[in-house]
Amino acid sequence: MAAPVTDQITKLEAARHLVLSDSTHYAAIVPGILPIIGAQSHLEIRRWGAEFLAEAFASPALSLQGKESLSVQVLQTLKELLELSNEDTGVLKSVIQAAASIYGLIFRYIINNPHDSQTWERMVSIKSNILKRWDSAATGVRICCIKFVQRVVQVQTPGIIADPRRPEQNEISLALVPRDHPLIPPPSLEAEASGLLDRLLNVFYEGSSDAVLVNATLNCLSILVRTRGSIANKIVSTVLSFNPLKLANTPMSPKSKVHIKSMERTTRAFLMNVYRRNENGPFAARIKQHVDRLTQSRMDILDEGSRKRGAPVEPTDGLDDAKRRRLGAEVNTHKTIPPLPPGPTSIAQLYTLTSEEGLRSFDVTQLPIDLVVRIALPVLQRIDQGLLNDAVNGVRSRYLALGKSQQSQTQGPTSLPITSALDEEDDDYEPDFEPTEDSEQILNKEDGFSALEIRQEPKDLALGPFKLPQPPPLTSEEAEKLGKGTISRVFSMMSVLEEPTKVPKPGLHRLAGSNYDKEAWITVITRLATRACSGLQDAEDEVKNEAEQNGIIATHKGHSLANGIRETLWKYIIDDFRIRIPIAIAWLNEEWYNDRMIEMQLASSNEQNGGSMSHPQNYEKWVLKLLDGIVPYLDAKDKVLIRFLSEIPGVSEAVLGRIKNVARDPDRVTLAVNAIHYLVLLRPPIREMCLDTLEDMWRNYDDARAPTRKLLAKWRPHVLEADTANTIPADVKQIPMNTAPMPPDEQSALTKQEMAPSAVAAAG
Repeated sequence: MAAPVTDQITKLEAARHLVLSDSTHYAAIVPGILPIIGAQSHLEIRRWGAEFLAEAFASPALSLQGKESLSVQVLQTLKELLELSNEDTGVLKSVIQAAASIYGLIFRYIINNPHDSQTWERMVSIKSNILKRWDSAATGVRICCIKFVQRVVQVQTPGIIADPRRPEQNEISLALVPRDHPLIPPPSLEAEASGLLDRLLNVFYEGSSDAVLVNATLNCLSILVRTRGSIANKIVSTVLSFNPLKLANTPMSPKSKVHIKSMERTTRAFLMNVYRRNENGPFAARIKQHVDRLTQSRMDILDEGSRKRGAPVEPTDGLDDAKRRRLGAEVNTHKTIPPLPPGPTSIAQLYTLTSEEGLRSFDVTQLPIDLVVRIALPVLQRIDQGLLNDAVNGVRSRYLALGKSQQSQTQGPTSLPITSALDEEDDDYEPDFEPTEDSEQILNKEDGFSALEIRQEPKDLALGPFKLPQPPPLTSEEAEKLGKGTISRVFSMMSVLEEPTKVPKPGLHRLAGSNYDKEAWITVITRLATRACSGLQDAEDEVKNEAEQNGIIATHKGHSLANGIRETLWKYIIDDFRIRIPIAIAWLNEEWYNDRMIEMQLASSNEQNGGSMSHPQNYEKWVLKLLDGIVPYLDAKDKVLIRFLSEIPGVSEAVLGRIKNVARDPDRVTLAVNAIHYLVLLRPPIREMCLDTLEDMWRNYDDARAPTRKLLAKWRPHVLEADTANTIPADVKQIPMNTAPMPPDEQSALTKQEMAPSAVAAAG
């Protein structure tokens, strides 16, 4: 029996080499080998067939159209191989890999052939069989199941349609499925994909110690993060909450230590890959902190051997490493400082303490200064204090000996010209003649030298206190640019911070911005925009006089920065106004309060100085701009508008005019009327202004007459009564005039009838 199996595998291998050399033969060979590798064949043949199918559908040489046509033909064979009891692990792994490769192809085929229910039922049966094996199969099979689930989630999640005109060129995703598809309804498939993703991420919540499964899951999730942006935030948040070093608290065996290191390395690689793809994303700061924390924890827990200091290169105990060390040996801890060489001495020779020629001839100035600092600081921290003292004392003794020798030379009867210890090596003085002057003449001559000609003695080279120079003043453009950069960084940090979990203390006595959370940063931003530049006036008389002539306060250029903050804050709110409407309300309250305080200060200043200065109303400007950004995106049942109008500190006619314009849309008339009705009921100071707006809507907008009639009947019934009096009732019909002349007998009869009531009245 073994010989026929071997012959069959040899022939199958020949067919495999044929398709590898020319991919066009796949269309003929794959259908031909399906009966041979079926569920009834020998194990070796089934194993070869499963590997061949997995290789064929993963091959980039075969076109997508060819793979799609072949995938429909191999479904039944894959289904039969999966349903075999006690199937070989190698066969299962290859079959699941092939199923992962063809799932998207079958999905596209079903989109284009919505009535082929038999093919989809086979694919669903294969998917159910694989999902049942996910938790109970061998580790190798479970890894293949994870890859299959990743492919299912990727296909059943909406993706990006690059070109709607060419759907065959777009990536296979749920976005290609029509909403009314009979076999694959998008809501059901999307819900299934969400459940499978939760099940896939469950390995991080369970704290699994199986490094192979964790690493396989992370490798699959990286593809989902790259291709499906709608679920990327959920995946990254879950991975950030996973700590692969949590198992390091238990006693670790060498095997568990290897597993923990592997999981930590894969997690770090996954997060850094996400970080490099979008370094300005919402999770960038959290990813950087998490990676740094993992690195530090790994060094503290696992890398104990790397923290041990290695054996020193040079003997530090006075003994030679080449000799055998003896306990109790007398150790010479003092370093012998060699004397200075004869002749003129340079600064380099004065401070050189080593006797090795290689180090003496090395030019340190070739090294960059930052590298020198990085080398010098650790050396100074670890140097022995006794050796340092010996070196300092050695340099001091050299310096004193050098000074004494120079002094003896200047006082001697036949002294040579003074050679300073600070001369450079190329300036060494080498006399080749005897002096013709005595020592007294030489000293008198030296007294006549200028200060620049006489080199300073070493004692005059003591360094004084060093102070950093003041930075150059910033121009207004540079200051504005730096301010904008600071604002952008603060807003990027606000998008990363989580919502405050602790409920703030209610009432007027609570301290704003004291919890150091997202709400605190919002408070800082709003007050920077409103209060930071408030009251800053130019002290120059010319600017002040010009401001009084124009009727505007001459303020500091910081207003440009404040307006930049306001503009950025406005964009931040409009991007997601339904969630960030509390930020808008807090900001407008600050603007209103700031305007009132400045008005009070101006009123007091105008009374004292007799001026007429005014201040631009920032509150009115930005509340209207916020409404212009919010109103176009409101629907008929949206309650954001009512909340916004009820919590802002002031409502003007311009604000009501924006609300009145909403009634131009027949679908949103009820929204505008309800918002104004709320103000009528709960804000009495502006009730009359709101009723005027309702009356204007009733008169000028036909679609608003019905909803506003009920409100006007309650609050202003005289408006409806006056309108009713000026309108002709509908039940009164005018008698049509007959243009034809009436006969004489009818005219006389009509005259008698008209005169009869008047006669009766006269008789009465």
